[in-house]
Amino acid sequence: MMRIMFVCHGNICRSPMAEFIFKHLLEEQGVSHLFYIASSATSTEEIWRGVGNPVYPPAKAELAKHGIACGGKRAVQLRREDYDMYDLFIGMDSTNIRNMYRILGDDAENKICKLMDYTTRGGDVADPWYSERFDIAYRDIYDGCFGLLQALMKGE
Repeated sequence: MMRIMFVCHGNICRSPMAEFIFKHLLEEQGVSHLFYIASSATSTEEIWRGVGNPVYPPAKAELAKHGIACGGKRAVQLRREDYDMYDLFIGMDSTNIRNMYRILGDDAENKICKLMDYTTRGGDVADPWYSERFDIAYRDIYDGCFGLLQALMKGE
């Protein structure tokens, strides 16, 4: 079973969107049983007394527009011990990648990558927290998840 962790700053917008978009794509392909998918944050800003905030309402609404539910998801923080539990850690932007190295340490097994590297565009996933453009974030994340799935199915 392949274990994938999507990561962003707060785990209430981009990384949970990626988690649920990727799960949706896996279900469409009939291969969800081959994967364990989760998401986490590099910060603790959305976690209060050990309880994480739910998916940000505009992110949840954007997923719902595409028939994707994310109920029950709450923010969690990425932990150093996660490195041994997952096969891939996929960050949404360059800052996430830097913070993932800070938390996870040396990436001796080359598990850390950026989602948009699985697209022809490259770069960072647009951050809707500041732009309020959840449609653009959805597009970026969908394209990255689609490319990731294609790469995994080809054994890359």
